[in-house]
Amino acid sequence: MKHTLLFAAAALALSACSPAPEPAAEAPVATAAPSADHGFGPEISAEDFAAHVRVMSSDEFAGRAPGTVGEQMTADYLVSQFERLGLQPGNGDSWFQDVPMVATTADESTSSAKFVLGGSDRALAFGSDMALGTRTAQAEVSVDASELVFVGYGVNAPEANWNDYAGLDVKGKTVVMLVNDPGFHVGDEQLFSGKKMTYYGRWTYKFEEAARQGAAAALIIHDDAGAGYGWDVVKNSWSGEQYDLPASADPEPRLPMQGWITGDVARELFAAAGQDLDALRIAANKPGFTAVDLGDATFTAKLNSSIKEASSRNILAKIPGSTRPDEAIVYTAHWDHLGTHDGPEGEDHVYNGAIDNATGVAGVLEIAEAFTVQNPAPERSVVFLLVTLEESGLLGSKYYAANPVIPLKDTVAVVNLDAMSVVGPTRDFVVIGLGNSELDDVLRPIAEAQGRVLVEEDGVEKGFFFRSDHFSFAKFGVPALYAKGGIDHVEKGVEYGREIQARYTNVAYHKPADEFDPNWDLRGVVQDLQALYGVGRELAGNEAWPNYVEGNAFKAARDASRAGE
Repeated sequence: MKHTLLFAAAALALSACSPAPEPAAEAPVATAAPSADHGFGPEISAEDFAAHVRVMSSDEFAGRAPGTVGEQMTADYLVSQFERLGLQPGNGDSWFQDVPMVATTADESTSSAKFVLGGSDRALAFGSDMALGTRTAQAEVSVDASELVFVGYGVNAPEANWNDYAGLDVKGKTVVMLVNDPGFHVGDEQLFSGKKMTYYGRWTYKFEEAARQGAAAALIIHDDAGAGYGWDVVKNSWSGEQYDLPASADPEPRLPMQGWITGDVARELFAAAGQDLDALRIAANKPGFTAVDLGDATFTAKLNSSIKEASSRNILAKIPGSTRPDEAIVYTAHWDHLGTHDGPEGEDHVYNGAIDNATGVAGVLEIAEAFTVQNPAPERSVVFLLVTLEESGLLGSKYYAANPVIPLKDTVAVVNLDAMSVVGPTRDFVVIGLGNSELDDVLRPIAEAQGRVLVEEDGVEKGFFFRSDHFSFAKFGVPALYAKGGIDHVEKGVEYGREIQARYTNVAYHKPADEFDPNWDLRGVVQDLQALYGVGRELAGNEAWPNYVEGNAFKAARDASRAGE
């Protein structure tokens, strides 16, 4: 899905670690969970899919947080299902790939942050005003009277002749920036990819670039449209225990401190500095924008955190190819969610993650079962990779991509399942990032045979392509397909589908309300899984090597990988 503290980043750039999972002998075991009396069949079915989701999103699994009893129960359940299917362990003789992680928990009672505006302190409250975190794995991190500079969108894109840091030295300073791409907030379709978010628009990139520039801290101004989600998503994702890979396992640059501020806080800050946020937002969308010093305004913050080094686990199974076992198609989904959070007595504190992402994991299990009865058996290997720490910034998939079981040059394609649609049967099949790769051409005839048409995602400005685990592979050039059911319901139309989608986004996404519902219409899920299975079946039975299309940013990496460079 998204990071230390509230200010850490959650949606895509989140991910990491937590206390080591407890031994299976000491943790509750889910191998005989509620589905024990359910008779699974080899065909992809709504009943089997629902049984898996019901188990993994139950309160018993406590929100499936990495490094908790919830992880152990999830691992027990998934391994039991792989064994039931007769699959082989996917990492040598092991079902697991250990993912090193650092768990950082901010002590908000002893931490503080403030702006100094015109000589007056403006204290910032965790959660309501800002979200703040560190990826340093240090128990104490501070920024003292750091000068504030507004750097527009915080983008340095030489190929687009755009550099918000041009002529600027931000060493020791705190940069404040907008989320999304230049052009977005003024509707300029000529800048970057127009309405569609590029990686430059993701908050993770912005923190990375600020670190490359030597900033002491970076703050992103939140707005619902630009981020693609409300403030509650930021608050929930950045609170509590935050996970990350150790710096030694992650080549990306890191800031001492990073986070978000609300739009209201930003407006107050800019006004006190004698600036108009709305006017600067417009100016930041024009080529040649020059960064603006926010006068005598400064940022001071102290983060006290508890630090634990531990590990979580990716879970892998495989079906060896009958003739070309060294080549593989990989199906992936993330098993982790947000665990449990403290809150008022009587409220629901379990973040069950039914749709996000028990549905994706259940889908992989159903596809795996279909492959076990396929005749003839797949010629290439099929790997089923269920990753950890997606909610902390795609950390599990990032670690696998850097340490693959099957070399990425020999990985034919990745098919990712995340937050599947429970709208029901639809006329449209959404491909997130439609037009990126030749995998669209594999999926299209399968979808057409179902009477469906491929469409790009609603809300291309929200950057969904960069917010799930396939992106970790795309950065290395592996063609990646992320597709799910659409919104044009066969019987009830588009508005009905939009209503269902909006309800999930507004009420359940990254909230305790994301729970299993026996009233879901799963007919569309069955079609989606049959189609995604069909893509793997096709690729596992031929010698094709799909690529990204000409002009796509990831094609060069694929070409170099296949050439052995």
